[in-house]
Amino acid sequence: MTALLALAPSTYAPHALHAPDRLFPETNCYTDLWIELLHARGEEPLAMLAFTLSIDFEGDQWTFFKPPPEALERLYGLEVQEFVVYRPLPDHLVRQSELGRTVIVEADAYYLPDTKGRSYREQHEKSSIAVASIDVDAEQLVYFHNGGLFELSGDDFRNVLRLGRPFSPDVLAPYIELVRSDRLPRPEREELRTVARELLTRELARRPSGNPVRRFGDQLSEELIRLGEGGASAFHEYAFVTVRQCGAAWELAQSFAVWLADDQHGALEESAVHFGALAAASKTLLFKLARAAATGRPLDAEPAIDELSSLWERALDVLEVP
Repeated sequence: MTALLALAPSTYAPHALHAPDRLFPETNCYTDLWIELLHARGEEPLAMLAFTLSIDFEGDQWTFFKPPPEALERLYGLEVQEFVVYRPLPDHLVRQSELGRTVIVEADAYYLPDTKGRSYREQHEKSSIAVASIDVDAEQLVYFHNGGLFELSGDDFRNVLRLGRPFSPDVLAPYIELVRSDRLPRPEREELRTVARELLTRELARRPSGNPVRRFGDQLSEELIRLGEGGASAFHEYAFVTVRQCGAAWELAQSFAVWLADDQHGALEESAVHFGALAAASKTLLFKLARAAATGRPLDAEPAIDELSSLWERALDVLEVP
C-alpha cells in the first residue's frame, strides 16, 4: 500500500461542513473533495470559502463553484497543476504519492461505490476524487469523494484506472491534477483570518453586477414547462445545476461568515444570517420544484424568487467594501 495519508474509511470522521444535519450536506464533487482533503491534512477548510460569495447565474445554471488556485496557494501553500497522463494511471499515482503529492482524478462515478443509489452501476458521469492511498497488487484504492473517505477494489479499481480491458481510442484519458505542498510558504493558523478577509474583499469585487436571482427567476419561469414534461431524471439534472448549487454555496457562505466574524466585524454576523436564510429558502424552493415536477401541477415560483432576491441583496450589500 502506497499511502500519502494513512487513513481508513471505517474510522475517518468528515468535517462538520458535511454533517448530515446540514441543509446541503453535499455541495459539488470538487468543493466537497477539497473540504475533506484539507481537513485530513489538518488544515481549516472554512478559511477558503470566500469564493462562494461571488457565484452568479450563468444563463442556464448557477456557477459550479470551486476553490480558486490562488486561494489554496495563499492559505495553505498548495499548488494545483494539470498533470499529463502518459503511462498507466497506477504508475503515476504510486510515484506521486511516494513524492508526497496528492493526485486528483476525474473519474467515472459509475464505478465509485459511494454513489450507490445514484450513479454507481446506473449511469456514467464524471466526478472528481483525490487519492489517499493505493495498493496496485491488491487492486485497492482509498479516495476522497463528496463528503467522505471511501475505498474501491477489484473491477471498480480496474475501470476507474482504465486497466484490464481495451478502452476506445476516441475516449480521452481522464483529466488529473497534481497538488504540491513543498514549494510555497503558508501562513500560520492564527493568520488565516487575515488572509481570508483579503480573499473576501477580492470576491466582493467580483460579485454579479445585477441581481442573479432575478435572472434565474426569468429562466425558471420558462423551464417549469419543460420540467413537467421531462420526468424525474430531467428534474434532478436541472435541480443540481440550479437550486441545489446556489443553495449549497449560500450555506457554505453562511459558515464562512460565522467563522470569519469577530467583535470588529458585525457585518459578517449579519450577512451570515441572510446567507442562512438564503440556503433555507433555496431548500424550500427545491422541494416545491420536486413536487411540481412529480405531480405536473403548476407552480408559481415568483414569491420564492422575490424572497431569494431580497435576501441576496441584503447578504451582499452589508459586506460591501467602502
